[in-house]
Amino acid sequence: MSWRDFERLIAEAFRAQGYSVIENEGTGADGGIDVRLSRGGETTIVQCKHYQRSSVGVAVIREMFGVQTSEGFDACMVVTSGTFTRDAKDFAEKNGIRLYDSKGLMALTGGVSNSVTPVPADKPITTEPVHVDRSAPLSCPSCGSDMTLRTARKGAHAGSRFYGCSTYPKCRGTRSV
Repeated sequence: MSWRDFERLIAEAFRAQGYSVIENEGTGADGGIDVRLSRGGETTIVQCKHYQRSSVGVAVIREMFGVQTSEGFDACMVVTSGTFTRDAKDFAEKNGIRLYDSKGLMALTGGVSNSVTPVPADKPITTEPVHVDRSAPLSCPSCGSDMTLRTARKGAHAGSRFYGCSTYPKCRGTRSV
């Protein structure tokens, strides 16, 4: 799978979760943003790293945090087909950045086909949110366990609802409501 097809697969996985998705279809520098997601008034940026033999380091995570902060996005994520270094995981956890490694990627892309139809670069892809059946349990993006609806007790998002991994504190995977 090419890096472009990897980005499209990730975009499609988020579409399946009910996000409005805008893919970066340009051929030049993307400023760290491969996919833009929006749902419920929140905008999230996603960086996709199609690494098969190496780990994503803390520099990539710091860059995404900088883009999120300077551009005023609500959240950011980094998705890789590989793994993250310990420093990358620590920085992400400290700063509320969601990471999807190869295990989380399988949960994220669960029912999405990896045969992505190429789209001309001059036609950016946008979609409206689709209906998502929430009667079935959500899977944790990090470990695949069931998610539990929770309310943040402290921090910048105190009082807001989110899905947290049922195995917390062993796994700290979360999903937006």
